[in-house]
Amino acid sequence: MNLQHKTALITGAGKGIGKAIAVALAKEGVNLGLVARSSSDLESLQTQLKESYSVDVHIASADISDKAQVDSAISGLLEKLGTIDILINNAGTAQFGTLVDMDIEQWERIIQVNLMGTYYVTRAVLPTMINQASGNIINVASTAGERGFATGSAYCASKFAVLGLTESLMQEVRKSNIRVTALTPSTVNTELATNAGLKIGDEDRMMQPEDVAELALATLKLPPRVFIKTAGIWTTNPQ
Repeated sequence: MNLQHKTALITGAGKGIGKAIAVALAKEGVNLGLVARSSSDLESLQTQLKESYSVDVHIASADISDKAQVDSAISGLLEKLGTIDILINNAGTAQFGTLVDMDIEQWERIIQVNLMGTYYVTRAVLPTMINQASGNIINVASTAGERGFATGSAYCASKFAVLGLTESLMQEVRKSNIRVTALTPSTVNTELATNAGLKIGDEDRMMQPEDVAELALATLKLPPRVFIKTAGIWTTNPQ
């Protein structure tokens, strides 16, 4: 499917996977609405994309764990973009610790960003897709949403929940020609992974954000009559 002149909204777009997907879509001629907490990251990416590709790029700073901020950001971007054909729910956070040792506030924050943020953004965008009877939603989950591990109770719970939300939503909206997909990458070489204390190892052998972006792009380019429900991507030979 040709993506040129489509419109996409990407959360967590300032860095890592979100930024890589923004670049990949801009190369395809997709007009973009970019959301992240850091306005400086967004402004830098907006300048880069406008200089390199003939696409419209609009930005909005928001903490997706705050519904009021989400609604304001999405409303403003919809006014500028006109519509949203593609939603990439990528924004997320990660911290690890045993269930007892992790602060309750940290545990709740992970759920609020990873699950409720995905819900808030999707809820704000979905009516537009239903009205136009078309759309693509990609939720960036994780292998941590498929199997739990020690010290990952909050992160795993949030990503398991995102997978459940994704499948339920898919069943709700597929009759409206809206495709809903979950991507489940293993560890990706991003700032978030490093800050969370994940072992990256040999960076040249680890999965890069651009690899996940390629998978997202391939998913979006499938004929409209089909979609991928869940797609995993793993590093071939990690250190």
